[in-house]
Amino acid sequence: MQWLRKHLLTIRELSVDEITAALDTAASFKEVSSRQIKKVPALRGKTVVNLFLEPSTRTRVSFELAAKRLSADVINISAPASSITKGETLKDTAKNIEALNADFIILRHSAPGSPKFLADRLNASIINAGDGSHEHPTQALLDVFTIREKLGRIDGLNVMILGDILFSRVARSNIWALTKLGANVTLVGPSTLVPREFEEMGVRISYKLDEELEKADVINLLRIQHERQRKAFFPSIGEYTSVFGLTLKRFQRTKPGVLIMHPGPINRGVEIANEVADGARSVVLEQVTNGLAMRMAVLYLTNNAQVGTRPGATPPEVLPMKEDEPS
Repeated sequence: MQWLRKHLLTIRELSVDEITAALDTAASFKEVSSRQIKKVPALRGKTVVNLFLEPSTRTRVSFELAAKRLSADVINISAPASSITKGETLKDTAKNIEALNADFIILRHSAPGSPKFLADRLNASIINAGDGSHEHPTQALLDVFTIREKLGRIDGLNVMILGDILFSRVARSNIWALTKLGANVTLVGPSTLVPREFEEMGVRISYKLDEELEKADVINLLRIQHERQRKAFFPSIGEYTSVFGLTLKRFQRTKPGVLIMHPGPINRGVEIANEVADGARSVVLEQVTNGLAMRMAVLYLTNNAQVGTRPGATPPEVLPMKEDEPS
């Protein structure tokens, strides 16, 4: 097991050993959620600040719950409740948070590179919860964790990422994680949203979904990121669905054991049919469950790197808390 990073900024910079360490640690922490007392003392005395300057449900709640499960104190700050609305810079906001002795800042921001910007200027650990269209590291880690848990491996699997690749931070982080672990990745979508430049990341590109369906072991769907687009990239939602939507008819042509994934939020009836999203091969809700375990693992690992703890094969702080023990 090897993780010496004080920050988690991108998947691109992680080694295979570091990704594997995160996956193995998350497996240890997943068991915590099945206990009667769902807390461990790994981050007791630490303060985690969720600084979410873009909308989020799953990621923000997941990080908040992960920190609380590790016995940390948690503060949530959203864009409307921050002084950024009054003109304060991101640097000044973060510096003021750090002055209150925050140990971790979980940052979601519309500007690519903003977590790295803070990591270069603060002593607190910075964890990237999504920066513009750049990366979303913990989403990729929970996705590969889910695939490994369900299929037993990553190496050699055929993984299709379908949808809006151009504007997706999830796609970029998943590409880095999957290719590092030996998966064969194919990007599928309209040519306007899947430019050939992505081939430089070691992936295949196809614009014909119907020709790729029977090859995939995993289909990871992405929603259309309307909020990041400045122009129309396809004629209409209806046309997109007819050509690239995972309808029930198309799903019936996939492999019997295919995994259907989606980072959320789902646009039902657009990128995926209701019957597929709610079907037996969908692991969408399992991704959410695994996101909690993965974010616990990331907080635990970055904390150990922060304080200089020697990493071990199994987190020693996963020992249960006693019923009368203060959290």
